[in-house]
Amino acid sequence: MTDHQAARPTENAMRRALRRARDGVALDVTEAAVLLRARGDDLTDLVASAGRVRDAGLEAAGRPGVITYSKSVFVPLTRLCRDKCHYCTFVTVPGKLRRDGHGMFMSPDEVLDIARRGAALGCKEALITLGDKPEDRWPEAREWLDAHGYDDTIAYVRAMAIRILEETGLLPHLNPGVLSWTDFQRLKPVAPSMGMMLETTATRLWSEPGGPHHGSPDKEPAVRLRVLEDAGRSSVPFTSGLLLGIGETPEERAESLFALRRIARAHHSIQELIIQNFRAKPDTAMRGMPDAELDDLVATVAVARLIMGPSACLQAPPNLVDAEYERLIAAGVDDWGGVSPLTIDHVNPERPWPKIEELAARSAAAGFELRERLCVYPEFVTRGEPWLDPRLLPHVRALADPETGLANPDAPVRGLPWQEPDEAFTATGRTDLHRTVDTEGRTGDRREDFDEVYGDWEALREAAAPGMVPQRIDTDVREALAVAADDPTRLTDPQALALLHADGPALDALTRIADDLRKSVAGDDVTYVVTRNINFTNVCYTGCRFCAFAQRRTDADAYTLSLDQVADRAEQAWEVGAVEVCMQGGIHPDLPGTAYFDVARAVKERVPGIHVHAFSPMEVVNGASRTGLSIREWLTAAKEAGLDSIPGTAAEILDDEVRWILTKGKLPTATWIEVITTAHELGLRSSSTMMYGHVDQPRHWLGHLRTLAGIQQETGGFTEFVTLPFIHTNAPVYLAGIARPGPTVRDNRAVTAMARLLLHPHIPNIQTSWVKLGAEGAAEMLRSGANDLGGTLMEETISRMAGSSYGSYRSIGDLEAIAEAAGRPAKPRTTLYGEVPEERRRTAEASDGHLPELLPVLPAE
Repeated sequence: MTDHQAARPTENAMRRALRRARDGVALDVTEAAVLLRARGDDLTDLVASAGRVRDAGLEAAGRPGVITYSKSVFVPLTRLCRDKCHYCTFVTVPGKLRRDGHGMFMSPDEVLDIARRGAALGCKEALITLGDKPEDRWPEAREWLDAHGYDDTIAYVRAMAIRILEETGLLPHLNPGVLSWTDFQRLKPVAPSMGMMLETTATRLWSEPGGPHHGSPDKEPAVRLRVLEDAGRSSVPFTSGLLLGIGETPEERAESLFALRRIARAHHSIQELIIQNFRAKPDTAMRGMPDAELDDLVATVAVARLIMGPSACLQAPPNLVDAEYERLIAAGVDDWGGVSPLTIDHVNPERPWPKIEELAARSAAAGFELRERLCVYPEFVTRGEPWLDPRLLPHVRALADPETGLANPDAPVRGLPWQEPDEAFTATGRTDLHRTVDTEGRTGDRREDFDEVYGDWEALREAAAPGMVPQRIDTDVREALAVAADDPTRLTDPQALALLHADGPALDALTRIADDLRKSVAGDDVTYVVTRNINFTNVCYTGCRFCAFAQRRTDADAYTLSLDQVADRAEQAWEVGAVEVCMQGGIHPDLPGTAYFDVARAVKERVPGIHVHAFSPMEVVNGASRTGLSIREWLTAAKEAGLDSIPGTAAEILDDEVRWILTKGKLPTATWIEVITTAHELGLRSSSTMMYGHVDQPRHWLGHLRTLAGIQQETGGFTEFVTLPFIHTNAPVYLAGIARPGPTVRDNRAVTAMARLLLHPHIPNIQTSWVKLGAEGAAEMLRSGANDLGGTLMEETISRMAGSSYGSYRSIGDLEAIAEAAGRPAKPRTTLYGEVPEERRRTAEASDGHLPELLPVLPAE
């Protein structure tokens, strides 16, 4: 640190901060920055407090007096990188690699040679480290990947992780740098843990010329924090940490620690924090920078322990501290990280690893027993799902002590097959839920892991509060109504927002304008489709906080249908006149990515003429990530298997501010858009949807509708827009006291009317949901701009599990009655809003009200 950075705080400030640390009182950023400057007796006092917190955590975890390490090999998969960090010697350039006789990437044989030799020495972790996205900067990297058949570096990382698992038995821990949410879905099935150092949240060190991260796009703090958030949303055990002494101030270092605490608290996904001291290296731009001082490191470890709390795992690399192990142990570390008996530390090649025997002896001298762990920490080993993919569980369990979750030192390290689970579609659980949810209801109002699967509820309340503050609207509603009536395409955002807030006579005027536009665009016919919903499983660990449908595999209401049961239901639907089946399911961890192809194929083989409308964008991404295919490749294969169109569900609100409150692990907005636009490009049309009335505000609805209109202008692939009012009764986010109890009647009318206006002329069909609103509510929406009632459904589980009281089936006569209540005729349609063949119409009319016993039939309201 500079003299300015190291300026001593006042004695009073230090005394107060130390007292609060001793008393176990939560620190703030200012107090943490004071304690980071502790030296001498003050540092001794600070360290004692931190050590007590660490000891309490180890006691609570059931391993008092234990300090851990991982026996590993270091695999530098590529030393090419698109970043230019000023202190890094790991990264090199293609010319130097060629001169030294190396390829742009390590070959599979080179990787497996290191892993096999490590396994022979009892290593259990393969630490795969590489530069960020080298193909974006170096043509040579792109050429190597193309020549070897890989779309990108992540595809090669995934392939090598699988080979390491299968051929050596080591567990891959992946450090590929900045990852997208989709990257996490691709890599989670092949690695029990991943990592990326935050380093610092000091943006100036990245943005200002001469800063250590200047010119490195992947070192922007906001980008790295987003990666940590996405790891948590994806339930990936994740390692992160700080790099000390690269020019940050104590205040900036404290802010970095609090940023890490916020993410750890929200997602419970940070398995360890590494507190790493900067070491200057020759031939780098920062070669003249002084090394971080040991006292600085010790103080930061202690403050990190106080901020992160007793349950956090803290690591300090032992090869960077000149054998000052006892001081770091006293300050609160409980882990030494990866230590290799075979490979060097390629990031710090001048600093050899200590011998494991020496590390054990030095730890024992400080009163601690050295125990081996796996790359994934014991808490995540014992938690299992959703933190460990089912395909990895056999590999982890083969090396873990089942009691402690630590490594079993006597376990043989040998390769095991990495494969999809057998018998993916075996009928299990409450497979009659589609019927009995109407007659018997759900077993309980929440799943058994309510307090864990959705993240930290208190942190969520804090995050949700700002977005739920209503916005003051000053725009003249009368002026906005005049523009809407004249030409809704000219509505500005302020005018549209004013109309979304309309009430009373202004709302009545708005719905009349929307209904007039509906009549001119779509005519008076109220359309509907004879369809059957088939939800083939409700087992899901994604953690959507609005969803009452998802269950753990062991929950009383969990079920999975067999392929024959799915095909049976499709055949029954065809027999009573259906033209479509709509199929969606939970993200079941046991289902392989090809399971969706099997579902589509089973239905088409049984009922060739039926339209398969199936698989939400979340399911598409899940299928693509599990198979290793791109989204485009996966959708192409699904189309070949029989998929005809996709539902535009999983959209909720296309604003990540709201999405990350509503869901822990569902795909972000950009990925939803990518799936939808790719489907449209391939000729797979889709619906579009918006779920509203939870933690959102009208400004979010406006942004969502503008986004959909923009996509439609680009692709023309949306068939309709479906309004989905939030059903609150059993929704976890409502039960936790965060969401409001669904939209009001005013909200429903305004959303329907504004959807008609804002999506004009791009999306001509606006659908209302009788499942969520009932017959009277649906009729009111038909008078507010809607022209479509959706489907007969025949079975409906998702809304019913959430608490909808309007049943699971409406006959053609029921739908005609809803249309009549709105003063309009009803007309059947196909999925793509075409004419229904006469044979289908006759069959449906003849069967109306006489459905097979398997289908629930409720009396009309």
